[in-house]
Amino acid sequence: MPDPDSAETWPPLPYAERADTGRTLHLWTQVVGKVRLARTPWLNHSWQVPLYVSARGLTTGLISCGPRTLELEFDLVGGQLMARTDRDARALPLAPMSVATFYREVMAALAELEVPVAIHAAPNELPQAIPFAEDTQERAYDGAQAERFWRALLQADRVLKLFRTGFLGKASPTHFFWGSFDLAVTRFSGRRAPPHPGGVPHLPDAVAREAYSHEVSSAGFWPGGPGNEEAVFYAYAYPEPPGFADAAVAPAAARYDGDLREFVLPYEAVRTAADPDAALLAFLASTYAAAADLAGWDRAALDCDLGQPGRPRTV
Repeated sequence: MPDPDSAETWPPLPYAERADTGRTLHLWTQVVGKVRLARTPWLNHSWQVPLYVSARGLTTGLISCGPRTLELEFDLVGGQLMARTDRDARALPLAPMSVATFYREVMAALAELEVPVAIHAAPNELPQAIPFAEDTQERAYDGAQAERFWRALLQADRVLKLFRTGFLGKASPTHFFWGSFDLAVTRFSGRRAPPHPGGVPHLPDAVAREAYSHEVSSAGFWPGGPGNEEAVFYAYAYPEPPGFADAAVAPAAARYDGDLREFVLPYEAVRTAADPDAALLAFLASTYAAAADLAGWDRAALDCDLGQPGRPRTV
């Protein structure tokens, strides 16, 4: 039987209830993420771009603005966007409003904090890229749904971070990418990859090619969206080695999605498992093993046991 506490720890995410708030948050996180993008030197594989799961929601982390320091955080518990510098702060209530209004208020708050930022003010990785200032449609926002989404992110982030410790090679931090609206961690074999074909909607091909310049096995959590409404954990390889789609992976609820070209495991299957952490770790480990073994990674040099608090690795 599922752990009775898992419904609280791993909250249900019915799409119909959260869809409108999710679309709103996706666009709002793009506004905030682009502030970080505009002020942060480029880091390999776009690692300067994402947000991070925080104790209250999602944060940019520290952003250097000349001699000043800025942080923007979606406080999804308190229902506000916090804009902080080393000298002052502003709180913007999160409530139903248009993207244009949200964008205008964020830019005004930055000006008041004396850290004005000019951004590329249109969405990326979405079929429609309405400039923020022109997106005047009123958008729904339900604070309870936003908090529930964040609580799911907390659990996904925690397990993905544990999974990351079982690898000695180059691995990304656990990132929340606001373009694709997903949480991800990526392992690298150390070898160059063939040029990425590009073609991501409203994303320069040069960005995709830089992001996938090296061979990867990547996994993460996506809450679903129009056309693919199910919240899932996912795993893929680039380049995808022959036989990957037919690999045997765990748990039984996992499957290969030929349209997405990745393995997916429904969030609901994890949430309702007798041991959600074990189910998710089995998925992450088995999909990584399939990618690495079929592509001939040097796993003896790259793999290690999962880390434990306060215990140095044996070398």
